[in-house]
Amino acid sequence: MNDPMLPLPGLSPVSVKTIVAKFDGGLLSADGGILVLREIEQRLRVADRMASCIADPRAPDQITHGLADIIRFRLLMIAAGYEDGNDANTLRGDPMFKMALDLTPSDRELCSQSTISRLENLPDARALLRMGRAMVNLYCESFHAVPKRIVLDIDDTFDAVHGGQQLRLFNAHYDEYGFQPIVVFDGEGRFITAVLRPARRPGGKEIRAFLRRLLRAIRANWPKTEILLRGDSHYCGPEVLDFCRANGLDFILGVAPTTTLRKHVGALEADVKARYEAAPKQGKARRYKEFYDGAASWSRVERIIARVEAGAEGPDTRFVVTNLKKRNARALYEDDYCRRGQAENHIKSWKTHLAADRTSCTKASANQLRLFLHAGAYWLVWGLRVSMPKRSMWRVAQFDTLRLRLIKIAARVVEMKTMIRVHLPTSCPGQDILRYALARIPRLVT
Repeated sequence: MNDPMLPLPGLSPVSVKTIVAKFDGGLLSADGGILVLREIEQRLRVADRMASCIADPRAPDQITHGLADIIRFRLLMIAAGYEDGNDANTLRGDPMFKMALDLTPSDRELCSQSTISRLENLPDARALLRMGRAMVNLYCESFHAVPKRIVLDIDDTFDAVHGGQQLRLFNAHYDEYGFQPIVVFDGEGRFITAVLRPARRPGGKEIRAFLRRLLRAIRANWPKTEILLRGDSHYCGPEVLDFCRANGLDFILGVAPTTTLRKHVGALEADVKARYEAAPKQGKARRYKEFYDGAASWSRVERIIARVEAGAEGPDTRFVVTNLKKRNARALYEDDYCRRGQAENHIKSWKTHLAADRTSCTKASANQLRLFLHAGAYWLVWGLRVSMPKRSMWRVAQFDTLRLRLIKIAARVVEMKTMIRVHLPTSCPGQDILRYALARIPRLVT
C-alpha cells in the first residue's frame, strides 16, 4: 500500500536546497475543471436519463450510491481521462468529483470499481433499448427549436478485443477479433446512437432494422423534420434505398465501383488522365458526371454521381447514389457527400480521446452499456466545446486539448461552515475562456 508520508526519491536539489515532495497535500485535486462539466451534465441530465432506463433490484433502504450517481461519476471519470473503472478506487475520495455529485469534500466517499462493475452487468436487452431511445431524446432536446432538416451520418468502426467477449468475431481485414459497432452522428457532431455488433460488414436487412428503430425514435420527437441519410458504400443496399424512399428520407450514399458503372465513365477517365499528363504541375485533374443506372438487385434505377480524378498516385473514380434534387454534380459530391468525412473525426474523438473501445466485459449487454457511457461522456465534452466562442480555436479544439487545458487544472479545496472555497492556479491560462463557458452553459439546451 502506498504511504503518502514517504517522500519521492531521486529529486535533484534546487540552488543547493534539498527537495522533499510528498503526497500529503490533503484536499487537492488535479481536475478542477470537473465543476464545469458538472454544470453541463446538470443541463443535459445525461446520467438521470440513463438511470431511468434501468430497474434497480437493490433494497431502497440499503442503497448508498444511486444508479444516477454511479453513472454520473463514471461519465465524469471518462470525460476527465480516467477510462479504467479501477481508477474509481482512488478518485472516490477526490474533493472535486465529490462536489460534482453534490457532496461536500468531507462527505462520504463515492462508489468503488466493484460497484461500477455491477452496474455494467445490470441492464438487460429491454433496458438497453430504452437507453438507446433516451440517447435519441437527448439528441432531439439539445436543439432550442425543432430543426427543419437534419443530416444523419452513419458509419461503423472496428473495435479490437482480446478476450472471450460475447459477439466477438474475427475480421480478416483487420486480422483481429473484435466488434464493429454502428455509430450515428448528426451533421454538427452531436452523438445520436451506437449499437454493438460483431466485426463483419453490416447487411442491408440489419441496417434497415436499425434505421427503422432510429427513425421511429426521431419521428416521435420531430414528425415533420426532413432527414438526409449519408454514409459510405457499406450502407448502399437495396433494402436501405427502398426503406429511404418508402419513409420519405433523402439519401446520399457511396456505391462500390462495378463494371457496369465504369462503362459510363470510360471515356471521361481517359480524358481526365490525358488532362493530368498534359499539365502535371497543376495538380490533380478532376471531372464529374451524372447518369441513371442501378444494380440488378435494386428495385429501380437511381441517380449516380461519378467523380473521376487523376493524379500522381494514378486514376481514382468514386460513385455516389442520391435522390437529392440539386442539379450541380460537383456540389452534390463535394458539399453534400464529402462532409461525411467529419463523422470519422467524431468517431476518432469518441474512441481515441474518450476510449470508447474499452469493451472488455464478457457480456455483450455490459459492452453495449459501455458504449452508451462513453457516448454520455462525449455529450459532456461536446457541450463544453459548443459553449466556446464561435470564431475561437476552442470551438474546433480536439477533446483531448479541451481536457488538458480546461479540465486538468490543479485545485485546492477548503471546506468552511457556510461555503466551499476552490483555489485554482493564478497562472492558469484558461481563466477567461472558463468564465465565458460558464456564462454560456445555462443556454446550452432548452
